[in-house]
Amino acid sequence: MAEFTTGEAVALELPIARIPTRATAFLIDVVVQGTLAFMLLFLFVAMMLPAGADTAWLQVAVLVTVVGVLVGYPVTCETVWRGRTLGKLMLGLRVVRADGGPVDFRHALTRGLAGAIVDFWMLGAFGAVAVVTSLCSPNARRVGDVLAGTVVVHAQRALPAPLLATAPPWLTGWSAQLELAGLPEDLALAVRQYLSRFRTLTPATQHELGSALVVAVCTRLQVPPPQGYPPLQILGAIIAERQRRVLPPPMFPVFPVAPMAPLQPQVGW
Repeated sequence: MAEFTTGEAVALELPIARIPTRATAFLIDVVVQGTLAFMLLFLFVAMMLPAGADTAWLQVAVLVTVVGVLVGYPVTCETVWRGRTLGKLMLGLRVVRADGGPVDFRHALTRGLAGAIVDFWMLGAFGAVAVVTSLCSPNARRVGDVLAGTVVVHAQRALPAPLLATAPPWLTGWSAQLELAGLPEDLALAVRQYLSRFRTLTPATQHELGSALVVAVCTRLQVPPPQGYPPLQILGAIIAERQRRVLPPPMFPVFPVAPMAPLQPQVGW
């Protein structure tokens, strides 16, 4: 088991997938990839030979097939199935971000390229590099996981639903105009933790920590903070707008969806 802190400041304990189950899932994927490669090569040859293609075209077909199968298969599957290939699906495994969240195309592409080049094939000595790095990592992460910021877990159990912030209506217009791409994830996480733990803080800490976070956030966003509003409302409006933009209902949910309880801070929310 390993503890993760999600982007919504929820502490999770997830069972890490170790080498035996990951190796089994990998072998299943290798069989699938080999079958796909054979079918693609057969298709290419059947199309090229009647057209009088020379050896150079056949070499291009082989290269496209190898790259497409070794990289395209895991990248496509992990993007579409949100962290799963056929092998992982059969073994109940899933790739998640280091904070327990779902992976996207960027993570899948990084893992796919690292797997083809470093972990398994070109420089990986048929998986020896992946095995060694997994043994040296407390969370059994191979090179691709380290580069992509991911980890492979057993995904049979459901994750608790995150707390979502609710913006005060009088600040929604202001927050909707913000360019939130300049807000780094570590600072956003600090704000979410402040909002989720607001009731447990003393009044002095609520004001001092909230004011410091407002200054830090508005500095990174290069906007002046709105005057006359408490830090709780300003930070809540920013995080609520960020969640509205980046957390649409997923077509392929990472784990079973449970009813979400909105975060209800005190004054003005």
